[in-house]
Amino acid sequence: MAGPPIENGVVLIQNGKIKAVGPASSLPIPSGWQQRKAKVVTPGLIDAHATAGLTGIFNQDHDQDQLDHGSAIQAQLRALDAFNLHEPLVAYLRSFGITCLHSSHAPGELVSGQSLVVKTAGRTVDQAVLKAPAMLTATLRSSASKGARKSPGTRAKMVAMLRQEFIRAQDYQRRRKESDQEGKAFQRDLNLEALAEALEGRLPVLITADRAQDIASALRLQQEFGFSLVLDSAAESYLMPEEIHQAGVPVILHPTMARPQGDRENLSFRTAAKLKAAGIAVALQSGYESYVPKVRVVLFEAAVAAAHGLSFEQALATVTVDAARLLGVADRVGSLEAGKDADLALYDGDPFEYTSHCIGVIIDGQVVESEPR
Repeated sequence: MAGPPIENGVVLIQNGKIKAVGPASSLPIPSGWQQRKAKVVTPGLIDAHATAGLTGIFNQDHDQDQLDHGSAIQAQLRALDAFNLHEPLVAYLRSFGITCLHSSHAPGELVSGQSLVVKTAGRTVDQAVLKAPAMLTATLRSSASKGARKSPGTRAKMVAMLRQEFIRAQDYQRRRKESDQEGKAFQRDLNLEALAEALEGRLPVLITADRAQDIASALRLQQEFGFSLVLDSAAESYLMPEEIHQAGVPVILHPTMARPQGDRENLSFRTAAKLKAAGIAVALQSGYESYVPKVRVVLFEAAVAAAHGLSFEQALATVTVDAARLLGVADRVGSLEAGKDADLALYDGDPFEYTSHCIGVIIDGQVVESEPR
């Protein structure tokens, strides 16, 4: 994905990194090196927003850590502290060529916590993590509303509460700075500390919003407080591409095949293509599913996007290099380039054809999947 496709290509791997990439005619394979062959080799796929590793395949209380309902605003919660690298759903996704996840607490509370970017193989999450925290996750859609006699009960209340919390974080920044200057002890508040990191530009804010009115609210919040915004799900983003492009905001789009109901009732298979045509950075996600097996496969979502306006290269980019750039990990993953992590997916045909199989997955130069999927 760093350039045009290479026919009859070779990827050389050494010490967990890509050593060289090129056509077989000009890149000889060193004698004695182990070889893996496939009809198509891509960078390891990236799921730009998932809950796998936090939500479990058994759909039981003991493996459902994707969302805490204790408070509307809980910026202090870290996905890093709950992520289960050995959850079967993680292995399930890996078997399709997905080598990297951006996993977070499911959209639901007004502020759900801090996400992480992690590889889908390793002994521990600390070993596998690429970036933590990655983003501060917030929600502006009906799922964040508590309904009558509870707070927040309306869209206006949701936005008002977010604004008030960011104002509190601004005051927290000021008081912390004054304490540092005066050499005084300062009492930390983990919730406000995370919000302050967002205000300082060190932690992007991922806002899940589907309706155009909620997307507009997210853009107003960004304009008021100056944080780095990433739109998530964004079913009706195709109704306001000019505003999103002008704000310079990227979009992690809902699964292409998501069900058109609730806030997503106006979603379209062609949204990715429309946003791409408007010059907006787009990545695809598996999102959150409440039914077993609790996860979608982003490879299939990209395939449907390719059938509805995106070229093959554009669709592949939404789950490789474009996703890596959006998540801030493109220096490590997302493309087949010398010096990057040796994360590859091997297929016995066109990856977007349903009859093709993933026949191998390599992460950090190690073969972690070799059985056809």
